Amino acid sequence: MGILIVIVAAVVVYIIVQQTRKTGASGLFSNETPMEILKKRYARGEISKEEFDRLKRDIAG
Repeated sequence: MGILIVIVAAVVVYIIVQQTRKTGASGLFSNETPMEILKKRYARGEISKEEFDRLKRDIAG
C-alpha cells in the first residue's frame, strides 16, 4: 500500500512539472515587466490594438 502512495505522488509531481514547463512558469516568478508582457500578448494576437493602447495607458499610470 505504501508503494502505491509513492507512485501516485511521483506521478502528481511529474504532471505538475510538465505543466510548469508548458506554461513557462510565467506566473509568480516572472522577471518580465508588465509592459513586456503586454507587448508579447499583442504580438501573439491575444489582444487587439485598442486593448493594447488602453492597457498601455493603464500601466503608464
